[in-house]
Amino acid sequence: MNSNGYKLIVETPREDVEYVISEKNGNSPSTLYIQGPFLMANEKNRNGRIYLLEQMAKEVERYTNEMVTTKRSLGELNHPTSVEVNPERACHIIESFEQQGNVWMGRSKVLTNTPMGKIVSALILDNVKLGVSSRSLGKLKQMDGYNEVEDFKIIAVDVVHDPSVNTAFVNGIFEAKEWILTDHGYIEPAYDTFTQKLKKLPNTSDAKAEHLIDAVTRFLYSL
Repeated sequence: MNSNGYKLIVETPREDVEYVISEKNGNSPSTLYIQGPFLMANEKNRNGRIYLLEQMAKEVERYTNEMVTTKRSLGELNHPTSVEVNPERACHIIESFEQQGNVWMGRSKVLTNTPMGKIVSALILDNVKLGVSSRSLGKLKQMDGYNEVEDFKIIAVDVVHDPSVNTAFVNGIFEAKEWILTDHGYIEPAYDTFTQKLKKLPNTSDAKAEHLIDAVTRFLYSL
């Protein structure tokens, strides 16, 4: 993998979270919270990966400053087939992180007025077991018996169900694909752009050769 290539990384969900109902006075609806261990570093997780503590601390600080404090830290119901958060599928919003050793305890509020938030609330109140799972872009470095995750960027912490199937599905689609993270923070599927150009080849030989040269040049330049 080249030095600029990122993988979409999703983890086996943490199911050791708890649900807290905050009762309101009067006719105001109660608020449902999810809290517990959201992220972990310096320890091999169930996916055989290790996130370095120093890098995790730095990335959680960035995510907190850019997303949590600005109230943009949305998570979706189940991992989507995307590297961006879709507000239409948002089900909760992270309100805080607290580091406890090598674990970051998170607290999120289940959204009361979104379709996915209502589904999550109904499932939890019906005693359905859900979990939280991080979704990030990062580089995987093969080590002896595990993968070390480097230079990663947290996209979201999602609420998931049927974790083994869902996680395998997302990994199967995206971990074989490389993504480019630009200086402006935009995520560009460089390989997808390249393959789309190859599908639009001109009919004449000269024009086809020029088109191929341009597509390859642009792809290599993006790396």
